[in-house]
Amino acid sequence: MSALHIKKGSTRHSAYNLRPTFSDVQERHTLAVLVENEPGVLARVIGLFSGRGYNIESLTVAEVDHTGHLSRITIVTKGTPQVIEQIKAQLGRIIPVHDVHDLTVEGPAVERELAIFKVAGEGDKRVEALRLADIFRANVVDSTLNSFIFEITGAPDKIDAFADLMRPLGLVEVARTGVAALLRGD
Repeated sequence: MSALHIKKGSTRHSAYNLRPTFSDVQERHTLAVLVENEPGVLARVIGLFSGRGYNIESLTVAEVDHTGHLSRITIVTKGTPQVIEQIKAQLGRIIPVHDVHDLTVEGPAVERELAIFKVAGEGDKRVEALRLADIFRANVVDSTLNSFIFEITGAPDKIDAFADLMRPLGLVEVARTGVAALLRGD
């Protein structure tokens, strides 16, 4: 049998394939992007995602330095490690971008989101909605005889859990701000 003969079912590995292999597993990453606060910058950032078929799960933007005219864009996205690295590299090449930070890999971060929920219900469902809101530390910001609007702040999984519990009680509508995040510590 020749040394070049390969048994059926075995795989060939090249000694020249030194590139690291990337996982096909989708990971959730929170990116913080510091940009010039000028017209068109957000469109360019969003265009990068849409042009390459990357999904954005959450997006928040606000000016964080009025004198320096800088805004912070917080993006939550999912992708393979290779896709996340491509996104960070491509964001860094956009001219008005000052900094790109992957909060998911740089250290422990605090993530918070604000959401408001309209819940309509009567009788026991109304009482149960109020009880759950109290447990989740949600505030009643509007009340009618037929509905409540609750305001809740917390990590995205807390917001998701509250929504799951409100659905059977008469959840009518939800509005969410998207994630705002900062690295912990110095």
